Amino acid sequence: MIQCLLTGENGAIEKIGEPCPGCWVNVVAPTEEERAWLEEGLGVLPEFVSSALDDEETSRIDYDEDAHQIFVIVDYPVVGEDGAGVRPQSPLQYDTMPLSMVFLPERGLFVTISLLDNEVVNDMASGRVRNVDTRLRTRFLLQMLLHISQLYLVYLRRIDRLSSNTEARLHASVRNEELIQMLNLEKSLVYFSTSLKSDEVTLNKIAQGRIIPLYEDDQDLLEDVLVEVRQAIEMANIYSGTLSGTMDAFASIISNNLNIVMKVLSVITIVMAIPNIVFGFYGMNVGLPFEGVPLLDNWAFPLLLAAACCLVAAWVFKRKGMWH
Repeated sequence: MIQCLLTGENGAIEKIGEPCPGCWVNVVAPTEEERAWLEEGLGVLPEFVSSALDDEETSRIDYDEDAHQIFVIVDYPVVGEDGAGVRPQSPLQYDTMPLSMVFLPERGLFVTISLLDNEVVNDMASGRVRNVDTRLRTRFLLQMLLHISQLYLVYLRRIDRLSSNTEARLHASVRNEELIQMLNLEKSLVYFSTSLKSDEVTLNKIAQGRIIPLYEDDQDLLEDVLVEVRQAIEMANIYSGTLSGTMDAFASIISNNLNIVMKVLSVITIVMAIPNIVFGFYGMNVGLPFEGVPLLDNWAFPLLLAAACCLVAAWVFKRKGMWH
C-alpha cells in the first residue's frame, strides 16, 4: 500500500494522488511492483529498501553522500502476531518491528516504509498527532519518534497491569496458562529494552546534528524524545526485574508445593502398606499367636490390629510434622 499525504492549508493532512515536494509518502508492506516504484520512481536506494523490509534490522541512521539520501530506522512496539499476521488472544505477547524513514532532499520528500500496518503511521496520517507539517521533514521525523516513545510508555503500563492481574490469578491457582503469560511478558520486556537502547543510540547520533540538520525549534522536541526514551528504558528495566523476581518466587512456590504433595503421598503409601503386612502375616500357613485365645482367635482381630497400627503410624507422622 502506498499513500501520498500532504499538510493542507487548514493544517490537516490530506491524501493526494501523486508525490510532490513537501509531501509524505507512506509505504506499508510493498509488493514487488510498489518496491520497484520506490526504487525507480522515487529514486530510493535499493539497499535502503532492502534494509527497510528486513524485520531483523536494528535501529540505525545512515547517509549516502552520492545520492544525498538520509536513512533512519527505528523499532516501534506492537502486539505480538503470528506468521499469518493474526494477533493471538491468549497468552498475550508484545514485540517490536522496524519503521524506516528516508529523506529525499532533492525531491523534497519524506518516505516511511514499514512491514505492517501500524499504529504509529496511522495516528500521524489521521491527525491524532497535533501540529504535524509534512513540509518540515526534520520536525516531522522528531514528532514521529516522540509518538513512538510515548507508545512504548503506553505498552509498558499495559504490561505492568497485565502482569499484576496475572500474578493475582497465580495466587489463586497455579496453572500453565498464567505461567506462560508471565513468561511472554518477560520476553516482551526484553524485546522492548533491547529496541529502546538501539533507538537511544540512533537518537544520540541525530542529536549531534552532523547527518540531519537540526533547527533551533527542533532542539526542545529532540530533548523531549530523549527524555521519553530514557524513561521507557528505565521502566522496562524495572518491570523486567520485578517480573523476573516474581517468576523466581513462583517457581520456588511450585517446587515447594510439589515437595509437600510428594511428602503427603509418601506418608499415605506407608500407612496403607501396614494392613498389607498384617494381612500377609495372617495369610501364611504357619502357627499364629493368640490361637485358641477367646476374643483374639477370630477374623476381626487382624482388622483391629491393622487399624490400630495405621492410627499409631498416622499419629507419629503427625507429631513429626509430615501430615497436614
